[in-house]
Amino acid sequence: MIPESWDGAPHGAPCSVGSLLLPLLQLLSPASSDGEGGGDTEMMQQETAPVPAQSKKTKQPKECFLIKPKETKEDATKTRRRRKKKITDVLAKSEPKPGTPEDLQNLMKDYFSSSRSVIELEELNLPDSCFLKANDLTHSLSSYLREICPKWVKLRKNHNEKKSVLMLIICSSAVRALELIRSMTAFRGDSKVMKLFAKHIKVQEQVKLLEKRVVHLGVGTPGRIKELIKQGGLNLNPLKFLVFDWNWRDQKLRRMMDIPEIRKEVFELLEMGVLSLCKSESLKLGLF
Repeated sequence: MIPESWDGAPHGAPCSVGSLLLPLLQLLSPASSDGEGGGDTEMMQQETAPVPAQSKKTKQPKECFLIKPKETKEDATKTRRRRKKKITDVLAKSEPKPGTPEDLQNLMKDYFSSSRSVIELEELNLPDSCFLKANDLTHSLSSYLREICPKWVKLRKNHNEKKSVLMLIICSSAVRALELIRSMTAFRGDSKVMKLFAKHIKVQEQVKLLEKRVVHLGVGTPGRIKELIKQGGLNLNPLKFLVFDWNWRDQKLRRMMDIPEIRKEVFELLEMGVLSLCKSESLKLGLF
């Protein structure tokens, strides 16, 4: 006998397999009225429930690669603009120009402008007669010294004062001083030359050498020359020529006056009696 639930289903209503088997199981089971077998019915429903089919191929995770965007011309120009220009970059593209007395005068004004008044700055101006002819970058050191001092042989013969020199050549380093001494062999002749720099030579040793013998030429750095003057080992009054190694450039294309430490020591040396000797026209300045 078919139960009413079977006949009572509306015509055309969708039904599942579980809904069709449920009335039959209730008729066949004798203990359905007592409430037993409910668990079996649930188990049957679970067994007959459709299981989702697993895909045959499992998708593997793919690797991701970051592609660097191509650099455009605009980006390249921006990076170039951000890069700071160094002195080596500027000097490598520019042609070397010989130093002039105006260069020294302008550097002096810039250095003393923060600590001197306008009137004091005007007193620093040196007359043109203080300066010797500057090197036009065609001379060697010997040929330049011969041009600015044609009567050198006579001067050195008449010089017999100790603790002094007739000519000072100021450069930026001890290595450069040795190069200058070697390059002036044709000019110096029998002149006595002394190294005036701090490398491997103590100040006291140089003071003793200046006290013992007569020296005609001194080549060194402004810092050591300044120290010798302070300790009384070097007298500037007999000095006739002060030559700056102005146009030479080191590996970084810097001149001696481009280095802040050397520039500071040069101007401090000029204040220690050099400027007053220049104004009295007993001392001449040269830019090699």
